[in-house]
Formats: sequence, structure tokens, C-alpha cells
Amino acid sequence: MVKEDDDRVTAIEIKLAYLEDFVNKLQKIAVEQGNTVDILKAENRVLKAKLSELIEAQEGEIPNRKPPHY
Repeated sequence: MVKEDDDRVTAIEIKLAYLEDFVNKLQKIAVEQGNTVDILKAENRVLKAKLSELIEAQEGEIPNRKPPHY
């Protein structure tokens, strides 16, 4: 009976070790993805600002007339 209990405890400890390793890997991936999202958000802000500048710069240059197919 003691041998069976000892085997069960060992099996549980092994599973726990694997689960801890898995959780640590998931946490590392989540942190990396969070950093990537932050970088992409910053790049998106820069691109939005540049696009707004380009639109504002060209507003005065675009004539307000009908296209040729009218």
C-alpha cells in the first residue's frame, strides 16, 4: 500500500513539474506578444500621424472638379 501511494505521489510531482514548465513557457510567450503589440501600436501611431500630414499637405493641391467621365 505504501509503494502505491509513493508511486502516485511521484506521478503527481512529475505532472506538476511539467505543468510548471508549461506555464512558464506560456508566460514568456505572453510577455513577448505583449511587447510586440506595444511596438506595433507605436508604429501605427507614427503611420497615422504621417498619413494625416500627407493628407493635410495635399488638400490644397487637389482641385475640386468633376472627373472626366461626367
